[in-house]
Amino acid sequence: MADISQQLKEQVLQARESGHKLNIVGGGTKAFMGREADTDAGTLNVGEHTGIVDYHPVELVLTVRAGTPLSEIEATLAEEGQCLHFEPPHFGAASTIGGTLACNLSGPGRPWAGSVRDQVLGIRLLNGKGEHLRFGGQVMKNVAGYDVSRLQAGALGTLGVITEISMKVMPKPAASLTLVQEMGMDEVVHYMNSRAAEPKPITAACWVDGKVYLRLAGAKSGVEATAEKWSGEVMEEGDHFWRQVQDMRHEFFAGNDVPLWRFSVGSTAATPKLEGNWFIDWAGSQRWFRGAGELKDLEPAARAAGGQVSLFRGGDRTGEVMHHQPEALKGIQRRIKNAFDPDNIFNPGRLYSWL
Repeated sequence: MADISQQLKEQVLQARESGHKLNIVGGGTKAFMGREADTDAGTLNVGEHTGIVDYHPVELVLTVRAGTPLSEIEATLAEEGQCLHFEPPHFGAASTIGGTLACNLSGPGRPWAGSVRDQVLGIRLLNGKGEHLRFGGQVMKNVAGYDVSRLQAGALGTLGVITEISMKVMPKPAASLTLVQEMGMDEVVHYMNSRAAEPKPITAACWVDGKVYLRLAGAKSGVEATAEKWSGEVMEEGDHFWRQVQDMRHEFFAGNDVPLWRFSVGSTAATPKLEGNWFIDWAGSQRWFRGAGELKDLEPAARAAGGQVSLFRGGDRTGEVMHHQPEALKGIQRRIKNAFDPDNIFNPGRLYSWL
């Protein structure tokens, strides 16, 4: 894979010398995220930069090239009874680990298992000067100072080309089951937060179509004891349900005719009163809204709920899709961008029009 790394480096150097821009592409399954890509920019394809570099099951550490498909990683981990604890969504067979980190995507267990950002120990990165740099390491104590590795989470490739990632992995739980019961949207946020506050093996909580779903996972004795104590019926196909939620294949997410908005808010906040349909996840911290609207009109509702809103999929992607940032924060982001990509080569305007 050294040849592919060198090819990527040479392409970056050529783009810098010629003044051209580059759209970074891996599996291409997350092209719908962020603002529309610059059609005048060239393509930097990291999809062939694949393979597991190092894996230590006993130490729960994995190092992998950024273009490696999630399915390949998960198959390898499954052989050792391990998993990616942050449950990355698969938007297709070609979904890669690099794109998952760049988009900061995590599944239904996020409040309990942590995000992809939390699992990253170190990375290798090609910056806008064509320098192939290494940040962090393979153990937590090596992550110190300016945490460049985790800074890539959600940057949508605007800070450089991720070529390699070291991360923590975890054992699969011994047992898992899902409890489901009918509940109104007005009372479900309080209910989920109350359950989440208990010292029980809850690992996911969501609400959709008038039903609340709680996933219990861990030691079999603890899971069964909690299920007997809590209300709700055991769902026969609970694992399938959560996989649909993880990969956003649940029927709530189907179709692109109506924009899909992501509200990241306080877990106990009241759900904004908007005309449309809701899917409440992460015990209330993440709320998906299907409905027409404009970002500027939805931002006040998000702020009132203690968070932010972004246009996740569909709608007009020529304008801003991320929540408005204050000028002070814009200044910091511009300085970081300039430090990594002084010529603004990578994914121009993909995150914000001004970045």
